[in-house]
Amino acid sequence: MKALVYGGPGIIGWQDVPAPVILRPGDAIVRVDTTTICGTDLHILKGDVPAVQPGRILGHEGVGTVTELGSAVSNVKVGDRVIISCIKSCGHCTNCRTGLYSHCLGEEGRPGIGWIFGHLIDGTQAEFVRVPYADNSLHALPANVSDEQAVMLSDILPTGFEIGVQAGHVAPGDVVAVIGAGPVGLAAISTASLYGAATIVAIDLDEGRLNQAMDFGATNVVVSGAPGWKDDVIALTDGAGVDVAIEAVGTPQTFTMAVDLVRPGGHVANVGVHGQAVSLDLAQLWIQNITISMGLVNASTTPMLLRLVAQGKIPAGKFATHHFDFDHFLDAYDTFSRAAETKALKVIISRTPGADSTN
Repeated sequence: MKALVYGGPGIIGWQDVPAPVILRPGDAIVRVDTTTICGTDLHILKGDVPAVQPGRILGHEGVGTVTELGSAVSNVKVGDRVIISCIKSCGHCTNCRTGLYSHCLGEEGRPGIGWIFGHLIDGTQAEFVRVPYADNSLHALPANVSDEQAVMLSDILPTGFEIGVQAGHVAPGDVVAVIGAGPVGLAAISTASLYGAATIVAIDLDEGRLNQAMDFGATNVVVSGAPGWKDDVIALTDGAGVDVAIEAVGTPQTFTMAVDLVRPGGHVANVGVHGQAVSLDLAQLWIQNITISMGLVNASTTPMLLRLVAQGKIPAGKFATHHFDFDHFLDAYDTFSRAAETKALKVIISRTPGADSTN
């Protein structure tokens, strides 16, 4: 089969590799029909994730068709259209039993981590992928949810919702600031109203992305590079600051912005993936009773979010801004890596219709 293979920092190629096979009774083989690229993939390509070794097939998001099952799989059948969750779950370890799927202690890869696709085992940017613990790591799709809607449920929608909205304890009537209007920030914006946020402020340097944020449910937008931007945000509150600040970029500067905007007793929910240390001024923060949360998504809310997407309650399809076929994978990476210029949110890469459906 063909797959997108990491060759070391700055090196990727769409090339021939052996097709995956069933290794354990709980495995499934899925023909990947649609996949996409995550900001984490760009971090890997820069060499920021040393656990990803040369030769690894990248990708942790995908929608496909089940082609083969291990003997222990019972929740899906051959021919099912499925979402491939970015987080695998064995379903029976200590962490999985408490819902901490992000730290599944299963047999695959390094113990204690749920993110394995494109990280510790071969991922979804390929014609076929092996999915461990298929009963818990695949979600069957209803016919009225398209591939490009469904692929947003592999990662960005549960991440924005769980690590931003839920961990931030968004409550009815809250003023919520989302710093960073990229795909994950927009996922938080599009789901914050599920918990009753009254005001959702999108904050970004890119005015184009702020315009897009209004389509995802933002009630107000603020250009963070403009003079007086902080005062503009505070003016949307009672003067004390926002109830919840969601950091969705992953830089020291944006984390500091979140801390500076939140009111006493409020919540800072860090969603962004940071590549360097961030200073935490406890001498100033302790007296403000601020709660700071962070984490890797569990993807435990995917079934619920899928029902909302199927009912048209979440605009999942709007994330898809660019489309490519598998033979243009490198073009998709180029477009996504230049998002500020290309205006890309999520690039959709799909199997060519009629291509060989066997592995």
